Amino acid sequence: MWGLVMTFNEVRKDYLLDRWVVIATERGRRPTDFKRERDEERGGTDKCPLCPGNEHMTPPAVLVYLKSGRKIRKLKDKDGLRHKNWLIRCIPNLYPAFTPPEDTSSKVPIMKGKDLTAAVGHHEVLVESPNHREHPAGAASSQMLLLINAYIDRLRELSEKPYVKYVSIFRNHGLEAGASLSHAHSQIIATPFVPKTIREELGASIKFMSKHGRCIFCDILEKEIKGPRLIVQNRTYAAFAPWASVNPVEFWIAPKKHQATLLEMSRSEMKAFAEFIRPSGSLSQTGNLGGI
Repeated sequence: MWGLVMTFNEVRKDYLLDRWVVIATERGRRPTDFKRERDEERGGTDKCPLCPGNEHMTPPAVLVYLKSGRKIRKLKDKDGLRHKNWLIRCIPNLYPAFTPPEDTSSKVPIMKGKDLTAAVGHHEVLVESPNHREHPAGAASSQMLLLINAYIDRLRELSEKPYVKYVSIFRNHGLEAGASLSHAHSQIIATPFVPKTIREELGASIKFMSKHGRCIFCDILEKEIKGPRLIVQNRTYAAFAPWASVNPVEFWIAPKKHQATLLEMSRSEMKAFAEFIRPSGSLSQTGNLGGI
């Protein structure tokens, strides 16, 4: 049975580089169900903590999407209650890299001049579908739209917390990528600091704006749409391979309208994005599906 871990991990400063590293010893104890995939092929998903019917195996959900007629109700588990028949479910990670502070009303900045602080923040698992084997490649566009809405709901709530400086939404696919459970899920991490790479990108963006009077990402998009690295585009989004890829088969998806965060997406843009990232949508022309 899953439960909340209240002990704090550590964030340590690197010997030489201006960066902080999370030391999360408890994450080595995470359960994995990849070794049971062969058994699941025979129909057994009763041991998956993310499947419907196993809600008691997880901490109370911080967000649940329930279908109510033609509408979606957004609720939270409380007082021992675990909502059933959900479409989307977001829960605290049992083995978190970051955990909330006892006083959630105060700011908890990185301690300047020191090389150690508590890993204060949030680490959540967003269950993308009640279907164990569902993958974005085969999910209905309506389910993908719910998923994007859930990303935005969690981003909005976590961003408003005074001790949170940065929120990362990511998805690992497969054991080799770092996923420990095969059920379709994403992860959300909220940290009390802005990662070094992001700070450097923001600094470079400000410098470019000061020098040229325009957004560097708008400039990049304008050039890549006309160049050989464009993968596919529609009226709202474009996917392209960056000039200096860091990872193999890397590509970026960028909105054509100037936007700083997902919080600025309109309802129609959410729907367009849900269609764009599905194989039956724009990216099907190349056979690629990007991480969300």
